[in-house]
Amino acid sequence: MNPAPALAPLVARVVPDLTGLDKQFDYLVPASLRDRIAVGSLVRVPLHGRRIGGWVVALGPPDEAMPVERLVEIAKFSSVGPSAAMLELARWAAMRWGAHRLRPFLVAASPPAMVVAVPAMRRSATSAAPVASGVRRITPLTDPLPLLIEIARSGPCLVIHPTPAAARAIANRLRATGLRVALMPDGWAQAAAGVDVVVGGRSAVWAPCPHLHSVVVLDEHDESLQEERTPTWHARDVAIERAARAGAACVLVSPIPTATALRWAGDRVVEPSVSDAVAGWPFIDIVDRTDEEPWKRSLVSSALIRHLRDAGQRVVCVINTAGRARLLACRSCRALQRCARCDAAVSQSDDGRLLCRRCATIRPLVCQQCGSSAMAVVKPGVTRLREELEAAAGRPVVSVTGDTAELPIGDLYVGTEAVLHRVRGVDVVAFLDFDAELFAPRYRAAEQAMALLVRAGRLVGPRRGGGRVLVQTFAPQHEVLQAALFADPRRVAISELARRRLLGLPPFRALAAVEGAAAEEFVTATGLEYATTAKGALVRADTWEALGKALVDTPRPKGSRLRVEVDPPRQ
Repeated sequence: MNPAPALAPLVARVVPDLTGLDKQFDYLVPASLRDRIAVGSLVRVPLHGRRIGGWVVALGPPDEAMPVERLVEIAKFSSVGPSAAMLELARWAAMRWGAHRLRPFLVAASPPAMVVAVPAMRRSATSAAPVASGVRRITPLTDPLPLLIEIARSGPCLVIHPTPAAARAIANRLRATGLRVALMPDGWAQAAAGVDVVVGGRSAVWAPCPHLHSVVVLDEHDESLQEERTPTWHARDVAIERAARAGAACVLVSPIPTATALRWAGDRVVEPSVSDAVAGWPFIDIVDRTDEEPWKRSLVSSALIRHLRDAGQRVVCVINTAGRARLLACRSCRALQRCARCDAAVSQSDDGRLLCRRCATIRPLVCQQCGSSAMAVVKPGVTRLREELEAAAGRPVVSVTGDTAELPIGDLYVGTEAVLHRVRGVDVVAFLDFDAELFAPRYRAAEQAMALLVRAGRLVGPRRGGGRVLVQTFAPQHEVLQAALFADPRRVAISELARRRLLGLPPFRALAAVEGAAAEEFVTATGLEYATTAKGALVRADTWEALGKALVDTPRPKGSRLRVEVDPPRQ
């Protein structure tokens, strides 16, 4: 009997699972593991005297520059990992968000526990009916379940929700309809086998879903869909790219779709009926503080006191103080000082002039309404706010912040935005100083303000139940407030798209924030347009591809620590 012919050497390129290491290494695949190792497999490899985990990102013959004799073997097959398609998507994402490393994306795409083998498929019969890509605008109180059932019965579906707890509830409701559901991250193996619906939070956009038919992103406007750590990837953008690569439909669902979503969708936007839109928003009560209470007095207005003294109502008062705008108002006419170019709030610079921190426009310290130069800083008086509320209400007030560990029982709450995520069963939500949101020096300020109103609307419920959102403001005619008042978010969308296009902001141009001592040196080396900021610099390019390539290809200054945020969440 003739001996079996020797197998040609097979080499695996491995990305080590080590934070901060951006190198890839070649290893020899032993004959005993050839049948198990594929692109995407998780393996154990020797490195610097110890065994570490890693991902196989390529398989092929040895590199002629590296003799096979110098290669060490892979020590162990650990688990099934991301598919080859997910690896290519990860490579795209690394370039899109200017990252030098694949590891953050591979971690998101991998199972939380080792999967030795993928179980049998558990998919129900589906219709394979077409699903139209685009934006579905719903109301804050619309139940998305009927839409999800319709889409899921058309073919394998991936559903992304910004809140893991909400994703779990959606998964349970979908299971109750008879659909096969895998909840991420624990259901990774089931998802890889093939089910009707894969559901999860932000990272679930990387989950396996064989024969993908559609991707649905719920509450596309929610900031939680974006990773705050670098690389600052966004689940919405990954979903759009993944669907395009798979030839699948992508459906973005939101009561207030972002400018990015609307520009991507173009005319592929499905609107609710006028009657449904009105019924799906709460009552909005706008308190004009220029008419009722001078700005220098208490934040506890007469309209708010009426609700505070109603013992049958649960009331939540919201006041944000951290990281918000320090608004300037004219002492003579009380007009808020805004940028003539982009309408953002302005602040006083060191040289005494008025500075817009959004577009860097500078103008003299003069009120554009009356010509006075006497200004005052408008900021919430939070020191005695709780005492003021208790005195006005005649009942105890519970203070809630992001640091509050256990929520005390009560009927009257005051706190930062965190209180909107902690309290349930509310009759009234009152924003005591909403102008700090409307005029914050961030280009997303309007979208973020609308998101707060949506959150509040979901707490108080629909109009038929009497739910109310009370907004105290110096700008009652602001487009955000008028859009909420008339249950017509399109008013904000139209103006936002026009403003972003005029100013060259996303989604029309690509933007990144670079922070660190060597930020200006680095962005100068990119050759791209940039502007300095207090923490570093903002760099801009015509496309995301051009921006990402410049950030990746430009060497970092030696000895520097830079933080690069592509499409920065808080700018």
